[in-house]
Amino acid sequence: MNRIIERDWNSFRIHFFVHNKIYWLSFIIGILSGCASLILKNLIQFFKEFLMRDFGTEKYLLFILPLAGIIITVLIVRFFIKDDLGHGVTLVLSAISNKKGRIRKHHTFSSVITSAITIGFGGSVGSEAPAVITGSAIGSNIARIFHLNYYDTLILLGCGASGAISGIFMAPLAGIVFTLEVLMLDLTMASLIPILISAITAAVLTSLFMGNAVMLQFHIVNLFDYSNIPFYLILGIFSGFVSLYFTRMSMWMESKIKKSIKILWQRILFGGLLLGLLIFLFPSLWGEGYSSIIDVFNGHGVSLLSNSAFAGINSPWFFSIFLLLLIFFKVIAMTATCVSGGVGGIFAPSLFVGAITGYFIAFLSNTIFGTNLPVDNFAVVGMGAMMAGVMHAPLLGIFLSVEITGGYQLFFPLIISSLISYITIIQFETHSIYTKRLALNGDLITHHKDNAVLHFMKVGGLIDTNFQIVPPEASLGDLTKIIIKSKRDLFPVVDSQGMMKGMLKMTDIRDIIFKHELYDKVYVKDIMYMPEFYISPRDSMSKVAEKFESSNHYNLAVIDEGKYVGFISRARVFSIYRNEIRSISHD
Repeated sequence: MNRIIERDWNSFRIHFFVHNKIYWLSFIIGILSGCASLILKNLIQFFKEFLMRDFGTEKYLLFILPLAGIIITVLIVRFFIKDDLGHGVTLVLSAISNKKGRIRKHHTFSSVITSAITIGFGGSVGSEAPAVITGSAIGSNIARIFHLNYYDTLILLGCGASGAISGIFMAPLAGIVFTLEVLMLDLTMASLIPILISAITAAVLTSLFMGNAVMLQFHIVNLFDYSNIPFYLILGIFSGFVSLYFTRMSMWMESKIKKSIKILWQRILFGGLLLGLLIFLFPSLWGEGYSSIIDVFNGHGVSLLSNSAFAGINSPWFFSIFLLLLIFFKVIAMTATCVSGGVGGIFAPSLFVGAITGYFIAFLSNTIFGTNLPVDNFAVVGMGAMMAGVMHAPLLGIFLSVEITGGYQLFFPLIISSLISYITIIQFETHSIYTKRLALNGDLITHHKDNAVLHFMKVGGLIDTNFQIVPPEASLGDLTKIIIKSKRDLFPVVDSQGMMKGMLKMTDIRDIIFKHELYDKVYVKDIMYMPEFYISPRDSMSKVAEKFESSNHYNLAVIDEGKYVGFISRARVFSIYRNEIRSISHD
């Protein structure tokens, strides 16, 4: 009896714990990524309260504190972390594209510490991207501990990312959509359930410890009016162009500063002082900007002006211009923070710019046409439209805006403006702000499964050297003796130095191979030919695939700076390609 019970228990244990290992690990990752989000948000709040309590009365410190935060961040990165923290989400995409989902261990904590200091001291960036890289690193390193394969590593990495977004916004749907739409992981039941477990776990954990404190409080006062649809269409188009400015301005400015100011301390000083000046003139640019968004939601948008250096100017026309200046300078402040060494992301800046954009459209229309549009509703819809444009993620823009504000009755206008914004920007930018850097370097594979498979296939592992080599000075008689020993119908012609001089195919010499009178008269060098298409060992597999397609050959020679290496066959490439497809796509 005891043996039967023990056998049944072992069977249950194996099935429940081993077969469901990914589910249990996703639950643990949800807890850890949720804790990381909690720690990050509380650290930022701690620094803000500490600085505002002791220094808040001195307005000139708005000019100094952001620079101080950047300096502290750079010192920590340079002397303790000793690695480039880069752009959080782009770094995750790069890990998926180039490192099989492996992220260094220090990313499980380094971005939390450095971004908390950067933002807490006034850096005009968001905490979401640091949370994403932290959660992704947790998932990646847990997969490494359990020696999981590439496919399962990506699932756990996605669990960490969704848990981070879900935890920091208390928005589980947005966390799931972010992983599927931005990181572009495959949507299968095998991947969706673990990601869902992590997202829900992180959201529940955050809710238990912080309640609604992580959410942007928004109460719908004005219900959606179908007569306002034309204005939501205008908002979508305008948001698309603002998204284009957001993407191109940030990338151009970062590239320009890095090329022009190569000395680190000079770049820190330039970026930090520029940021401080902008915050001094426009205090709304301080930190993530969520307090300004809440002011807009609560109908206190005019306070954005009253807290600035332009307080006292009461003209509605000037206020409209002021809103445009906020949109314009928020992107510059964000880029100045990052390029000078601060750590943060674009989530919060895009939400800020989106809210101000929506507010601007409604306010300007009300001023000119007396339309009485609900500025708070337009601010919420503007956030979704901006995220759809900047991140090329319309679903994320829709669901995140709805979940963090609770504005579920705005689904319809959010869909309209987000889709129009996305359609507008893709006419000019085919890549999002996250993927453009990788795409320019040819390192983006997450958004194309075929490229992903080819990326992980290496030329070196496909080379076949089982070919009979023929010297160029060999006679036709010598060639026939070599043919007898060979199992192939392809013969590389290689000299004594290993240099490839040409090649022969049985089909090319079939008409003379049995003419004995030519055995001592015809030489290999007279009948060989140099292949038009060949491969270098350093070629990418994408290039190899292109050469097979353009040449229509079944075998291609591999030549390294003139030296013969071997051949690659189309059949072997296709066989390994199919195996790789199965390994990253199984359900």
